Amino acid sequence: SESGGRHAGAAEREPAMRAGAGGDGKADEMIRYEGRLRVGVEEQEVGHAHLRKTVETENVTTSVPVSHEEVRVVREPIREGDGHKGKISEAETEVTLHAERPVVRKETVPVERVRLETERVTETKEVSDTVRKEKIEFDNPKGDGMPGEERGRRGPRH
Repeated sequence: SESGGRHAGAAEREPAMRAGAGGDGKADEMIRYEGRLRVGVEEQEVGHAHLRKTVETENVTTSVPVSHEEVRVVREPIREGDGHKGKISEAETEVTLHAERPVVRKETVPVERVRLETERVTETKEVSDTVRKEKIEFDNPKGDGMPGEERGRRGPRH
């Protein structure tokens, strides 16, 4: 422990501390930085959906029953004693005939309401990018054979 003054061990370490100074803080330490991906989302307009109404014509065929009147002659003999007396003359009578015919009437009726709605669908997308990171290695001038990363972790404590 140092008590305000320098002892011999501290004086020997001083050149190494100055040599390792990177301008990032104290002379005997470095700060290592890594790039990180910060992934978020932003909303953007990707298109428009439109409703468009057009008019088209189609032929529709349907069947409808129709009736009409036809004339037939019915002859009935008159029995004696029915009390009909008459004279021979010319005469005429008529019957009005009726027939149905199809009548088409067009009308416009509502059949369906159509609207656009949006629905949010969430899916997972993979995002890839490159990041940079710093690596700090320890050079041991004594050459004790330890790899760079391991030496950095086991270097002399100050």
